[in-house]
Amino acid sequence: MSKNDVTSPLVRGENEELLTGWGRTAPSMAMVQEPAHMEDVQAAIVHAGARGVLARGLGRSYGDAAQSGGATVLRMPSMNTFTLDPVTATVTADAGASLDEILSGIVPRGFFVPVTPGTRMVTVGGAIAADIHGKNHHVDGSFGSHVTSLTLIDGTGAIRALSPTDLLNSNDFWATVGGMGLTGVIVEATFNVIPIETALMSVDTERGANLDELMNKMIDADARYRYSVAWIDSVSTAGRGVITSGEHATLDQLPAAKRSTALVYEPKVVATAPKFIPGGLINKLSMRAFNEAWFRKHPKSRAGDIHSIAAFFHPLDGVQEWNRVYGPAGFLQYQFVVPDTAGHVIGEALARLRAVGAPSFLTVLKRFGPANPAPLSFPEKGWTLAMDIPTGVAGLATTLDGLDELVADSGGRLYLAKDSRQSPEMFRRTYPRLAQWQEVRSSMDPHGVFTSDLARRLQL
Repeated sequence: MSKNDVTSPLVRGENEELLTGWGRTAPSMAMVQEPAHMEDVQAAIVHAGARGVLARGLGRSYGDAAQSGGATVLRMPSMNTFTLDPVTATVTADAGASLDEILSGIVPRGFFVPVTPGTRMVTVGGAIAADIHGKNHHVDGSFGSHVTSLTLIDGTGAIRALSPTDLLNSNDFWATVGGMGLTGVIVEATFNVIPIETALMSVDTERGANLDELMNKMIDADARYRYSVAWIDSVSTAGRGVITSGEHATLDQLPAAKRSTALVYEPKVVATAPKFIPGGLINKLSMRAFNEAWFRKHPKSRAGDIHSIAAFFHPLDGVQEWNRVYGPAGFLQYQFVVPDTAGHVIGEALARLRAVGAPSFLTVLKRFGPANPAPLSFPEKGWTLAMDIPTGVAGLATTLDGLDELVADSGGRLYLAKDSRQSPEMFRRTYPRLAQWQEVRSSMDPHGVFTSDLARRLQL
């Protein structure tokens, strides 16, 4: 495609913007555009400047994956239409449509997305680019495994239809899944959805007095629940925690009087974090108090509680801009996966962070099933631990560098959508199919149009 085939790009002017990830660290300035049509995306690509182009969703990657200093950044939520086909149980959506918008449209009609992370404020394009996972990976895999087709604009401005079942372009499809937006701009996708009877969840809760007990109970839950997650008290030396497991509630689990409203879906925002918290609210003392209260709040064992979808999957979405509680210095999330044979790394990671006084109120342990064919997809069978940590902790950088080595030696890796600090050496060491991905990416973007701050940092 030549430059004459596409209209001039969106008007440049007073649209420079300082962008960060959800962790609010390492900001960079970019020229932000909001495409309204596929042709706008093509134009931006064909007329890209020296710093290139990057698509951005709702900015929920924690680090620098969705920002690109000096580049043209396309804010995709301006393209957000979608349709549900109830016969085939599929949704076809613009890349900028959020899971929040889609859930509001499909839950009342008896369907749920195949995979959701801990926030519904994620676009379809972002869900594919980061190959998001949720509490059901051990059963259903990651989001990309449920995508049946996608439309992408490659580095030449050409519109490409990709599918995992088309032998001519399946490699391009899987390079895009988990490819962090570096193979092209996704503009549309079709994915499978799950039939449900209610907008509610049947939830079982169980406490674990220590980390060994918690992990053993999680392994047992693999075969019994579609959704399972554990919160860990990161301050406790024992590693105590709470396992929350669930299934979509059926009509017969509800009182007869509530069955007529069983598919009502109305998630609410109950609070907004203050715009400025000088030192942040997260420290060792506040974490000790919070963790004690949170652990005691949950029963030792209880089955069959009925929760809303929002309460079970997206509790933090009830507080707008909750990332501000870490203060102006921001925070990072350290998330890794290790094989089942390296389960000891979970306890070691918790102990090392506890030793330097790194408080984390959001410490989450999940189980992963087998990996999919995407070279840069994060999940693989085993354990994944995620910890939100304030950036100002003394000794944190050295501790995390040491944890990188431990994770790599154990056959694990870090999640690109959460990463803000790993080295290119760590990345190359832990993603063994990187060269394969780079070869496919070069064929899809021969002129190197697509890049990001993360791509530059990791020398992709």
